[in-house]
Amino acid sequence: MSTNKILLKFAKKGINLSPEAYDKVINAENPVNFASNLIVKLKGDKFTSKDLVSVSGETVDEVLGIKKEIPDNSQKTLVEDKEEPAVKNQTSNIDKATQDERAKNVNEPHSSSVTQQKPTVEKTPEKPKIEKKSSVKTPEKPKDAVKPTSIENLKKESDTPETYVNEAIKEASETIKKTNIKFKRNQQKSNVEYDFKIIQDTSKKSYTSGEIENLIAYFKSRYEKLANILSKRPDLRNYTKINDIDDDMESLTLILMVREIRSSKNGHKIVEFEDDTGTISILFSKNNDELFREAEKLVRDEVVGVIANKSDDRNFAFGQQIINPGVLRVPDKEMDFGIVFLSDVHIGSLTFLEDAFQRFIDWINCEAGDEEQRRVAEDVKYLIIGGDIVDGIGVYPNQDKELAIKDITEQYNEAARFLGNIRSDIKIIIAPGNHDASRVAEPQPAVPEEYAKALYELDNVEFISNPGVVSLDGINVLIYHGRSFDDMVMAVKEFEYEKSDAIMEELLLKRHLAPLYGERTPLASELEDYLVIDEVPDIFHTGHIHINSYRRFKGVHLINSGTFQTQTEFQKIYNINPTPAEVPVIHKGKYRHFKFL
Repeated sequence: MSTNKILLKFAKKGINLSPEAYDKVINAENPVNFASNLIVKLKGDKFTSKDLVSVSGETVDEVLGIKKEIPDNSQKTLVEDKEEPAVKNQTSNIDKATQDERAKNVNEPHSSSVTQQKPTVEKTPEKPKIEKKSSVKTPEKPKDAVKPTSIENLKKESDTPETYVNEAIKEASETIKKTNIKFKRNQQKSNVEYDFKIIQDTSKKSYTSGEIENLIAYFKSRYEKLANILSKRPDLRNYTKINDIDDDMESLTLILMVREIRSSKNGHKIVEFEDDTGTISILFSKNNDELFREAEKLVRDEVVGVIANKSDDRNFAFGQQIINPGVLRVPDKEMDFGIVFLSDVHIGSLTFLEDAFQRFIDWINCEAGDEEQRRVAEDVKYLIIGGDIVDGIGVYPNQDKELAIKDITEQYNEAARFLGNIRSDIKIIIAPGNHDASRVAEPQPAVPEEYAKALYELDNVEFISNPGVVSLDGINVLIYHGRSFDDMVMAVKEFEYEKSDAIMEELLLKRHLAPLYGERTPLASELEDYLVIDEVPDIFHTGHIHINSYRRFKGVHLINSGTFQTQTEFQKIYNINPTPAEVPVIHKGKYRHFKFL
């Protein structure tokens, strides 16, 4: 690789090398791999934008010192094979100016830490147990090779070809057919048979005019949907409407929507509820620990069942039990293929990990890894991207200063360049997030072709709304980007950004993806509430948090798929520590976790 290309690699990331630093890079044993790893470290949490104006030789030495403890990962990825472990949960890509004081660092080390010793694999049906972790090496690829002929003497060339650099993408959608000629893999015929169905896609179901009548219809839809689920529970079948409460009633069985929550001067929780006939206030005593904990998880606008004792005032009662819509156990389904989950790739950002993402593509194309890891890659049939595939434009103030690509169409062109080089027998499903060129209010329609024509030209790509539900050979997957995590953390004391899977479990219990209306998550007042979880999925996939997490709850795989973006300036300020380049896979019904950094 020429020295000019190495300099271009740094320039694309907003990094200027001093002559002394440049000499150290060029004279390294492997300049390309050294440059890639130096960029990752410089864009990490140790260095500020000011440090990157002129990187000194001393700074390079500092990085070299760090690398004595951390191995050179440019030539390998790490994989953990886990069977339903309680993966540590972590932090967020939360787009807000202030974060609640409860956001903290993870108290225990995350499984992504890299050591010089042999990696391990965790295997247990119920609890994680470390057994083995193996490294994946990426070979230098022949120009037209689809799969390598040998796994010996693998070597990774981490550079991006000159014809693929961001600067080369100068023309938008009208030139994309010419660009697609380069995507040899996408042109290959696939003989794979897919049983792919879209169960829920709201892209063309927006009928709201924003009038007050729409808002009334929206909340009526929410109440009726969730009341229908709750009324099937044995203890709520004979529930009473508020207006039908008689003076001689002692015990009340109600299905209610939370209107307001407050605390009494003695520390009890008083919740004002409503249904379509009236309102009632119910007190939950702090002296009943279990009930009080459940009351503290209540949020405005959710629908629950309540068992209460009526007071002398027919509009006031004492709570005895809170009943969520809940989840029945989902039975295991036979599955002989693999599903890969991504989100928050943020292509176009200066902090997008391009080299790590290319290593991921090498793996999914069966061109990296040991025999077992390639076997997993060979079994991959579907790839789901749960929002924020690009960094977007104008998402937050001064975002342009952190962009490598400052045009939204060119960001999607670059995404097509990457995805177009994934083998054609993998079906790719893309949903939008809050950084994508879709409307901000949820439910978000699919990414529009107007901006992402390059992606629409790819033969193996499907688009869906946020949220959306797909059936993949009989496995139902609920895809939701996860912006409501912001509201849940602010509203419920025990929730933290570090534990996104706990929030996902609570959303399943509430059977609603964004119960709080009028907070940080914009919700469109559609005539029907499409964020109610009508049917419990086999897999619940989210993103937004930028931290990988996983748990199995009532048979449902709860997955947050992390990010391919390093720590941003915003995240540095609020001590948010993402876990980039970690990819979850459900392989033949079991959870696995691959690392590419």
